[in-house]
Amino acid sequence: MNIIINNSSGVPIYEQIEEQIKSQIMTGDLVTGEALPSMRILAKDLKISIITTKRAYEDLERDGFIESVTGKGSFVKGINSDLIKENMMFAIQELLETAVDKAIIGKVSYDEMEEMLKLLYEEKIPD
Repeated sequence: MNIIINNSSGVPIYEQIEEQIKSQIMTGDLVTGEALPSMRILAKDLKISIITTKRAYEDLERDGFIESVTGKGSFVKGINSDLIKENMMFAIQELLETAVDKAIIGKVSYDEMEEMLKLLYEEKIPD
């Protein structure tokens, strides 16, 4: 499992961990039943507080991505891809609503917004 923390990002470290683990599960890099590093080991590897890794693992468990077994550790849980996609769509909608609000205030046109979105998407997902 590869986690990269960006300290200059405005995103809390626990959220960075969550998003990267979710992404690795969704892409199949982490598979159902695969053991995750213990909270203590992950904290040590990333040089962060164990409280931070605990928060990330608790949120991942709450969201149905992992399951924790007392005394054995945390494991990737079998996921319902339709449910995960629905959750992602909801999160995207909330972010887009914020972007549209800012565009309206800044008098940014729909065409300009569409072009920005296209460029950002193509930057992340090259052909």
